[in-house]
Amino acid sequence: MNRKLLIAGTSSRSGKTTVTCALLAALRHRGFSLSAYKTGPDYIDTEYLRRSGKCRAFNLDTWLMSKESVQKLFALTSSGNDISVIEGAMGLYDGGTQSTAETAKLIDAPVVLVVNAKSSGESIAATVLGFREYDTNVKIAGVILNMTGSDYHAEIIADALRAKGIKFLGALRRDDEAFIPERHLGLVSAFENDNFDAEKLRVKFESSVDVDELLRIAEDTNAVAGDSQQKIFPSTKKFNVKIAVAGDEAFVFSYEESMMMLKAWGAEIIPFSPLNDVELPTADGYIFGGGYPEIFADRLAANSTMLRSVKDCRKPMLAECGGMMYLCRSLRNIDGVKFKMTGVIPFDAFMGKRSVLGYMEATALRDNLLCRKGERIRGHEFHYAGIEPEVPTENTAFRMIRRNRNETRLSGYVQGNLLASWLHVNFFGNEKITRNFLNVLTSSRVQ
Repeated sequence: MNRKLLIAGTSSRSGKTTVTCALLAALRHRGFSLSAYKTGPDYIDTEYLRRSGKCRAFNLDTWLMSKESVQKLFALTSSGNDISVIEGAMGLYDGGTQSTAETAKLIDAPVVLVVNAKSSGESIAATVLGFREYDTNVKIAGVILNMTGSDYHAEIIADALRAKGIKFLGALRRDDEAFIPERHLGLVSAFENDNFDAEKLRVKFESSVDVDELLRIAEDTNAVAGDSQQKIFPSTKKFNVKIAVAGDEAFVFSYEESMMMLKAWGAEIIPFSPLNDVELPTADGYIFGGGYPEIFADRLAANSTMLRSVKDCRKPMLAECGGMMYLCRSLRNIDGVKFKMTGVIPFDAFMGKRSVLGYMEATALRDNLLCRKGERIRGHEFHYAGIEPEVPTENTAFRMIRRNRNETRLSGYVQGNLLASWLHVNFFGNEKITRNFLNVLTSSRVQ
């Protein structure tokens, strides 16, 4: 049986992550084997899901990968597990063709809607009715209330829902202990949140939400289109390369399915910590992903041997967002304090006050680690940072255009086998960029 359940919200900050983490912990406590997922490009929530369910967690994103690749990823990673739990992004219908609703239909998952009940009553039933009727192909199977003020508050909403034929699954009270704090890039990461306790969430969840009914809803599902045994490595050639990937509290943004894709193509992944390790491990290439270098700038700057090791390295490097900031000469944090960084690229990073957020399509202005000149790739940006001065034309990596807008700009830095940009990419299902990247690593090793 292919059991799955998608937890969605009527809006951001509805409590989706809290409910999903609590559900995963409850299912794990009952002995189920699990797989967890986040719709969209968010890196932070997946670590909370991973810790709550003690399972692997993946992203399902129809912009960063094709719809067929999303189905393939879900089929591959859910196969053999008792139940798959998916957390939605933003509100159920937000994001157009990349919305949680579209992903729910793509993998044929029943939806449990989480509603923030603060300052609302029977009107919530009208809201849920609207969500149910907006797209009748989305299977809204029930409602969990969050942030209720009392049992009476929950009951008047539950009665209104039942009167309209909407299944009421339970209600969570307002509770500061269950609140996951936020900051400028979303939730505080699980690596830093010492107060996060999935077991406490589980106990409160099981006392107020009908977990047995959630399991019955999850059983009423169909298998995902696609062969769960289908390989993600279509070529007869394997790339025997070693890739060192930055991963610690400062560099927490890495897609698990990206690493799975690279491994499937023959790469050995070597984790390392720019915060704690003395020097770079030996590898054919390096990935510096995104994260919070601005939060840990003092510690990164204090690790002088690692800074020097990175600066002296001549192997291919792919740097995304926070990784690019680390490769700059310096980083000015939110408080305006300047810290020395590696100096691999001749720019200075700084934290600003305005965010850059959205799906992007990038056209390569010159050959780079991921693509050839003129080729297009898709990615995602989310940052408050910038670099100065402007990148000279001869080193600019991409012409960027934001999805659904006519905004274009130049972005990224290319120098030899170094590619640094604000763009986050996902290797899964993207054969061309995977092959290009591994080909460069193979070629540079034999030179």
